Amino acid sequence: MDWVRRVALNREKVTRRNFLKFSFAGLALIAAGNFISAARTAWGAVAARALFAQYAVSNGRPKKKIKGEHDLVCAKGEDPYTMTVKAVEAMGGMERFVKKNGVVVIKPNIGWDRTPEQAANTNPLVVAALVDLCFKAGAKRVNIFDMSCNDARRCYENSGIERAAKERGANVYFPDDWDVVKAKFKYASQMEGWAVLRDAVECDTFINVPVLKHHGLTKLTISMKNLMGVCTGNRGLIHQDIAAKIVDLTDFISPDLTVIDAFRFLYRNGPTGGNLNDVKRLDSLIVATDPTLADAYAAQLAGLHPLSLENIKVAVQRKFGSADIDKADIVVLNSRPA
Repeated sequence: MDWVRRVALNREKVTRRNFLKFSFAGLALIAAGNFISAARTAWGAVAARALFAQYAVSNGRPKKKIKGEHDLVCAKGEDPYTMTVKAVEAMGGMERFVKKNGVVVIKPNIGWDRTPEQAANTNPLVVAALVDLCFKAGAKRVNIFDMSCNDARRCYENSGIERAAKERGANVYFPDDWDVVKAKFKYASQMEGWAVLRDAVECDTFINVPVLKHHGLTKLTISMKNLMGVCTGNRGLIHQDIAAKIVDLTDFISPDLTVIDAFRFLYRNGPTGGNLNDVKRLDSLIVATDPTLADAYAAQLAGLHPLSLENIKVAVQRKFGSADIDKADIVVLNSRPA
């Protein structure tokens, strides 16, 4: 432990050899029955691995700029699964975004210990549909995770997302907060050096799947803010000048597809909710390749002017996408039964 502490204080690079040395030493101590020393050495191995990981630097995901058949599709209906399938098909199909044998990340909101009816997390049927579509398109693996705010096990279970996704073959797991990369930007950013989950960056396709809901600080939390769930560390610090930070974070992650669950809308007391009286049905689902346009349309759907949201305003000022709904090619589908 003393060696690890000195390394942490001096910020010396931890080599793979040192990491393996700690791991094998820990196993030897366990075999010898020295459980106290083994526990200490196991802690040292974890610390060494964390120190090793922190030196990995990433410029973010490559910007593929895949175009859909339309700028945005909004599906209306009573079945989130069907709405999701129809909307993605109208955008040109999942095959446009997922290549054969690719690794896909689906990033829903699984931040809260809430049921689907309470609308604090992404609807599990939306996630289920996306998993099916990805595998149908030829994905080798579909990873699903979130850095939850409440107890992760309860969030995953009570949201319904874990079960719905696992039943369809997705890899649903609690991310390791040490397995990260340091964010590096080509411009001055307050997110420079922030720890971002490696799996969120090292994937072939990233699908951002937020739920539209109220937020006390940002008015609404939609796609850009949902990406805070791929960050580790003291995420509360991101709330300072949050608009600029989540725009930078979205630029860093560069989602290939944004799917906004607006089936149920937590219109007050977000982001946690809990009271069913705070929820109303919008029966909508939004799919777009431009996160700014997706958030702008969702804001309007929620009854707010898009530019009243500071992050959308910042994105427009930086020409990071468009919030001009009137000029966009938007298709509205109605999948309600006749």
